[in-house]
Amino acid sequence: MGEASLVRVTVGSGGAARKIAVLTRAGTSPGLFWLGGFRSEMTGTKSVALDAHAAGHGWAATRFDYSGHGESDGRFEDGTISMWLEDSIAIFDAVTSGPQIVIGSSMGGWLALLMAEALREGGRIAGLVLIAPAADMTHDLMWTQFDDAARSEITGNGVFVVPNEYSDEPYPITLKLIEDGKRHLFGGRLIETGCPVHILQGAQDTDVPWRHAADLVSHLASDDVVFTMIKDGDHRLSRPEDLARLMTAVDDLAAEITVG
Repeated sequence: MGEASLVRVTVGSGGAARKIAVLTRAGTSPGLFWLGGFRSEMTGTKSVALDAHAAGHGWAATRFDYSGHGESDGRFEDGTISMWLEDSIAIFDAVTSGPQIVIGSSMGGWLALLMAEALREGGRIAGLVLIAPAADMTHDLMWTQFDDAARSEITGNGVFVVPNEYSDEPYPITLKLIEDGKRHLFGGRLIETGCPVHILQGAQDTDVPWRHAADLVSHLASDDVVFTMIKDGDHRLSRPEDLARLMTAVDDLAAEITVG
């Protein structure tokens, strides 16, 4: 099926310029555009499986590392939702063409929704697949869940380090990330993506509780939404059976786009 090509795209200007590492696969539409999670990399299980799935169908596919992640420039601690959203839109504009199915995992689900609203008039985001979408995570899943000691450390020192159950390296949560996140909160308003949405959520997810994802459905009132609850699923949803569900969701959207 051939290998995806590694390219580097400059995002931002002046002192904010950074090179973003992108793996891109040529192919037909609809292309698959992957948005990973908080501190995830483009070589993760789901992104690699999606690339292989795209290759099998002859579809284009794009995956990349956000600023401060993987092979891209920058420090993770300097990252914000605004910066990672800028990365996402810049790569989408620079690398892709034609209709795209955007697949976002965890934080990538939030970024996918923000992208869909920002690019709605262009009409190129033809569908969203959201895996444990962590919409408004800097407020709902971080700040409001921290105790007083953690909040004091963030406001006093500018950073709070939390354990990472997936790695020996903990997560630094910065005040900059929390404050910038406020600019992008959906809160209680309606979210209008202008395209069909499929959400995959594990009932055993402790990072993004299923009720958080289920509540998101009520904010997508103007879009066609399919919500799939995986009773024994965790946050990652990377088991073979989870990947099969993911590919089915992608295929269903692709068929809908083709028919449309």
